[in-house]
Amino acid sequence: MTTTVGSPPDTRAEAPARSAASLVDAVFRAREFSLAGALVLLVLGTYFANPRFLSDQGIKDLLLNASILVLLAVGQSAVVITRNIDLSVGSVVGLSAFTCGKFVAGTDRGVLTVMLLGVAVGVVCGLVSGALVSFGRVPALVVTLGMLYIVQGVDYWWAQGDQIGAGDVPDRILRLGSGSVLGVPYLPLIALVLLAATAYFLRGYRSGRELYAIGSNPEAALLAGVPIRRRILAAYAFSGSVAGFAGALWLARFGTVVADNAHGWELTVVSAVVVGGVAITGGTGTVWGAALGALLLTTIGSVLIVLKVDAFWQGAITGALLLLAISVDRIVNLRMTAALRKRSARHGNGA
Repeated sequence: MTTTVGSPPDTRAEAPARSAASLVDAVFRAREFSLAGALVLLVLGTYFANPRFLSDQGIKDLLLNASILVLLAVGQSAVVITRNIDLSVGSVVGLSAFTCGKFVAGTDRGVLTVMLLGVAVGVVCGLVSGALVSFGRVPALVVTLGMLYIVQGVDYWWAQGDQIGAGDVPDRILRLGSGSVLGVPYLPLIALVLLAATAYFLRGYRSGRELYAIGSNPEAALLAGVPIRRRILAAYAFSGSVAGFAGALWLARFGTVVADNAHGWELTVVSAVVVGGVAITGGTGTVWGAALGALLLTTIGSVLIVLKVDAFWQGAITGALLLLAISVDRIVNLRMTAALRKRSARHGNGA
């Protein structure tokens, strides 16, 4: 009887891929740990200068202030990963907040209805931008900048200088913005749930990983059968829905809304995403890093207020961090590419 012994599988071809994935993951973890470390140092330094900064109310205010920016950073990340950008998120927040405020003013409508309305407003805006970018092939910068001005114009035309006061908003909606469970406000918990769900989707589902493939190399993704246009459209719809949802939460958080709520937040959101390690050129980054970037920028703003520094410096620091993050990202990408090439050549020679 002849026994056939199967040769062991050749794993040499898989080694470079595993090595590359390990290197990329290590870079992501290092950048996120660096952000977390910088955040801790900033908080501790401010605490020593003013101990009231870490009081119970101070921590709650910090988390509440960061929640909406974290949500917007999560939605923006999905778009930036595909090598695009959405500059309309701030104006969509404003339109959604005012729409939801008009909808509930003087009524007793429930929270779920208001949240769904906000999401619907955002989805419509996101689909329009996404369709023009993906199917119309108009540059994302042009489309979303135009959408920013269109949405702002519609909001100003509708508001006509009017505003919605907290007295007009049902108590159950206001409680969502001010309430807490076990001492933790609702808004940070909502942001954390959406953050975790998005992170799991991007890494755990094929359609999520395809967004990274599109941002890394659109031509290769197309040859691999990735439905690029549909994925980009979905990314914009998601970003819009998150912005609309954030607008509804803005109403719950502040109660009073006007036409220009979240005006000028576009730079802050993009800065949070890029500072958090999501490459502006697409294909790399995590929503966890983007959330840390949002928390860092919010903390800087709070620190400047506590230290009684002119508010002008918040914008200056945000811009400086954006330039620094883009420069660091470029350097890291170049070095990582060189390292991957060396590893591939070494494995190839070893074969």
